[in-house]
Amino acid sequence: MIVGIVGKANVGKSTFFKSSTLADVEIANYPFATIKPNEGVGYVKVNDPARDFEKVSNPRNGFVLKEFRFVPVQMIDVAGLVPGAHEGKGMGNAFLDDLRQADVLIHVIAVAGTTNDKGEPIAPGSYDPANDVKFLELELDLWYLGILKKGWDKFSRTVVQEKGQIHMALSKQLSGLGVTEDMVEDIVDKLGLDKEKPIQWTDDELMNLAINLRKRTKPMLIACNKIDVPGAAESLEKLKLEFPDRIFVGCSAESELALREAAKAGLVEYVPGDNNFTITSLGEEKLNERQKQALGFIKTNILDKFQGTGVQTALDKAVFELLKYMAIFPGGVSKLEDSEGRCLPDCFLMPPNTTALDFAYKLHTDFGKKFICAKDVRTKRTVGKEHPLKNLDIFEIVAGR
Repeated sequence: MIVGIVGKANVGKSTFFKSSTLADVEIANYPFATIKPNEGVGYVKVNDPARDFEKVSNPRNGFVLKEFRFVPVQMIDVAGLVPGAHEGKGMGNAFLDDLRQADVLIHVIAVAGTTNDKGEPIAPGSYDPANDVKFLELELDLWYLGILKKGWDKFSRTVVQEKGQIHMALSKQLSGLGVTEDMVEDIVDKLGLDKEKPIQWTDDELMNLAINLRKRTKPMLIACNKIDVPGAAESLEKLKLEFPDRIFVGCSAESELALREAAKAGLVEYVPGDNNFTITSLGEEKLNERQKQALGFIKTNILDKFQGTGVQTALDKAVFELLKYMAIFPGGVSKLEDSEGRCLPDCFLMPPNTTALDFAYKLHTDFGKKFICAKDVRTKRTVGKEHPLKNLDIFEIVAGR
């Protein structure tokens, strides 16, 4: 799974990315500080299931902080987009192509309107951030439409002449965007398009098809950054009213980055997503008065006021709410530890409607092919291959030799 961080230039995208990954990226107050996409590993936050057995898990990948387990996800920070990106403006086509691999998008905006449409810094309130929500969705829709319409006349005529199935042909043409046959068939039915005569589909119908395919393959959450700037909180509430079907998360990427770097240096104890932190004894010794005041500002103006910096919340919502993925753990009914003594060392993020058989194949192809049954480690119940799994399940797969 890949989480794409998108948005126009100079809204704090790279800060959001770095605060999630602690990757070494350039952060600058000018458009196009990012040219090539930055790649890194972020972490989604779940309860540590080992706690249910009075143990603490020992991840092979990721880490545990207090009662939480952090599970790795790939992240990509794409250079800032500008209006007309689908036409190649601002290197837009190259940047859009970088997003092909993303499963879900986090759109970072400067919610207080501190950046104009060109990505230039301006006074707070001088720009309506609703324009950013509309512009980015439109750019992605037009990008999809451009791919869809490329050679459309010849393509649609061939489908008709060869009496092919349009959902199969389209899914093949758009497979690079993550489009599937079932997805196309569902959307074509939903829009009431004539499957037998795709050559007669109008430009408006093709646009609606592009919009629906984009929504399905690139679901998007909007991270309203710089939430501590005057007027930002009010602006966020207006956006929620204007776009009731979108998911908005207020955040301060700068505050999250400061806390994570301080935690990494051992100066504070901080669990990403929490609304508090504690200065350690090392921090009391090493931090100067100005740094302590800065941390106090974050506590009062971000954590207390907004119940967190919002960065971890945005990432968690993107994976678990938008994609509806689940964290599933392999374990033994009689023993949670592996051969090296690690408790629940592995965790897999699985898509919705995952069955016991799907999970077996995820663990190893042979487990899937030779599947006998699965055992719920918590309940000791034996289930069959069609049993649906749920978030934080722990299952043992029993397979033949």
